[in-house]
Amino acid sequence: MIRAGIVGGTGYTGVELLRLLALHTEVDVTVVTSRADAGLRVDALYPSLRGVIDVKFSAPDIDVLSRCDVVFFATPNGTAMLMAEQLLALGIKVIDLSADFRLKDPVEWSRWYGMEHACPNLIAEAVYGLPEVNREAIKQANIIACPGCYPTAVQLGFLPLLEAGLIDIKHLIADVKSGVSGAGRKADLATLMSETGESFKAYAVNGHRHLPEIIQGLTAFAGNPVGLTFVPHLTPMIRGIHATLYGQLLDPDKVSLSEVHALYESRYQHEWFVEVLPQGSHPDTRNVRGSNNCQISVFQPQGHQVIVVLSVIDNLVKGAAGQAIQNMNLMFGFKEEAGLKIIALYP
Repeated sequence: MIRAGIVGGTGYTGVELLRLLALHTEVDVTVVTSRADAGLRVDALYPSLRGVIDVKFSAPDIDVLSRCDVVFFATPNGTAMLMAEQLLALGIKVIDLSADFRLKDPVEWSRWYGMEHACPNLIAEAVYGLPEVNREAIKQANIIACPGCYPTAVQLGFLPLLEAGLIDIKHLIADVKSGVSGAGRKADLATLMSETGESFKAYAVNGHRHLPEIIQGLTAFAGNPVGLTFVPHLTPMIRGIHATLYGQLLDPDKVSLSEVHALYESRYQHEWFVEVLPQGSHPDTRNVRGSNNCQISVFQPQGHQVIVVLSVIDNLVKGAAGQAIQNMNLMFGFKEEAGLKIIALYP
């Protein structure tokens, strides 16, 4: 049994961590922090956790967190980097769900996130927590940079094509839709359901913060710099990400759709949480809602040069808390699927 702490326990990813960890047989959640709610019982704020989480919120203090074996940061960007070094020095493993350690170039990070990085020396040590790619490195890691939700769906969707060298890496397109919970639990007029309901819009078309993270990952898969057009959209639903990905086959006469589908099945056949659907299937965000699963299907419209990949996840689970726990399982030698064999909610 390990002791876990959650810094930032009142946001959507924080409470999702609590929901999932509460039933994990190898984990005892001992610390949950919130400056605003310190002293309040967690289940008073979240009655859904009554009977499974018996902890009060506390201030995010290193002395309190020192009782933990692992600390999750479900915090805004710029918080984990202020505390990670001290925790690591105490022998505590760190799993950061924010963007603080995702980008390997601190100058690039500062450009996209608008602040100087507080501990650039840790960036090289941080392992990017995409288990389907970095499983062995994760097992040895002390600090994990969990991927963002958009990058998870896009990278898992493009991965087999790029590894096999089947598509033109200079002309990739990711057209991705997200539910409003991706914006976080805050009072923001633009993401209120009464503002987003019965509407649909693209945003950050000139450049979203997840763009350099996605390019960094896809470039590593391809072995050379990629060209990517990434357009995120906000949809009037609470959870879910649907990525529609486009790549041009380099030699369409030599590769059939059946062969591409077989490539995906082969690449993901031993993965717990990536499911390649039968040919002709269209993945639906409701079929992964509340689960740690990614569902993928591939198409070749009219048999032409373009391959279309559909990739869906729950942004709060596989795109955040679930993937963080998947990383924790690998770091501590637990079964990778422990605490995560969750059937999606329906309807």
